[in-house]
Amino acid sequence: MSLKNAIWNGLLVAALCIAGFLLYRIFRQYSLEQIVQSVRSIPFPTFCTALLFAAASYLCLSCFDYLAIRSLGKSLPYRKIALASFISLSLGHNIGFAGLSSGAFRYRYYSRWGLTAEDVAKIILFCGVTVGLGLITLGGLALIVNPGDAARLLRIDPASTWLFGLLALAVPVIYAGLAFFIRGSLRLWRWSLQLPRLSIAVAQVGVGTINFMLVSACLHQMLSVFGDVAFFRSVTAYVLANSAILATHVPGGLGVLEATVSYAVPQEASIGALIAFRCAYFFLPLALGAALFIVSEVIFRRQSRGADEEAEERAEAQSV
Repeated sequence: MSLKNAIWNGLLVAALCIAGFLLYRIFRQYSLEQIVQSVRSIPFPTFCTALLFAAASYLCLSCFDYLAIRSLGKSLPYRKIALASFISLSLGHNIGFAGLSSGAFRYRYYSRWGLTAEDVAKIILFCGVTVGLGLITLGGLALIVNPGDAARLLRIDPASTWLFGLLALAVPVIYAGLAFFIRGSLRLWRWSLQLPRLSIAVAQVGVGTINFMLVSACLHQMLSVFGDVAFFRSVTAYVLANSAILATHVPGGLGVLEATVSYAVPQEASIGALIAFRCAYFFLPLALGAALFIVSEVIFRRQSRGADEEAEERAEAQSV
């Protein structure tokens, strides 16, 4: 094992240990009976509504890939893009290191459909930028709309939250401005970023923001069962939680999500609400994504075998 692999494996083990410790701290205050009762107290219609928000979020995530492929000047049927996106992200969200893990699945599918490794790398970068733009934009809105909670959680005065919110909202505006004025690549020191057209840049900001609003709405459905929590308070909790997940790269945000949301909304963050949210947004898509992955692999293998047999038959016919 190389030193680099040893370091990455060590960091992953450390992250999992931290996640386990955080989960222990959360669960130790509840008995199994309390956890089961808390989950059962969530009305079925509420859980179904949360599932709809989760499904809409994954639909938005497929638009990330669609916009990325359009920005490359490529063309693929949307059904193929949606399949690759959902399988990649439903598995990647739970595996951890989403950019790398989902990228590996994306390459497996897109390379079969004619895209190169460089194209897939650009798609991954494009989607990462879209995630960042969406999170920053929604975070800026949360700081302005809900300055009280943001000030309490970040331990700054309300006036500063407005300033930080405006600075956050300036980021997507600057990005769109760069896409309008700079045609081609933007060079920052040794880095080069290919800017999309203005229409695609604006769509990135819009779809990225809507995606995180939908995930926050999924979480809000669960939290609202246990208290009268405002929507933008749920948004603030999720933005903080997702920022912590991106920083730690813990698989599925295990423990980090629960700890952050419990800190942000301590009264409403019942363990049942958090488990139900994880089931709706992580576990059920994981099961569906894994099933689709297996089915698609079987279909691809059959198609590949059929193509090989046809090639052999043609070769034999030509030799005769």
